[in-house]
Amino acid sequence: MSQRDIKPASVNKRWKLRKPQSFVAKYEGGERRLDVVEFITIAEALGADPLKLFNAFLQARPR
Repeated sequence: MSQRDIKPASVNKRWKLRKPQSFVAKYEGGERRLDVVEFITIAEALGADPLKLFNAFLQARPR
């Protein structure tokens, strides 16, 4: 995959996180799980409240 094939949103996340594109692609594709510290870092890089996101996840998941 070349740089021009990468979605702009992935590029923005990659630069904000200072991580390689493969890191972003793996968690977006479900190949990799995030630990709590990574989740908080990614949420904040996207301008989201990590606590609100996590609460939304807990409410939406099947029990």
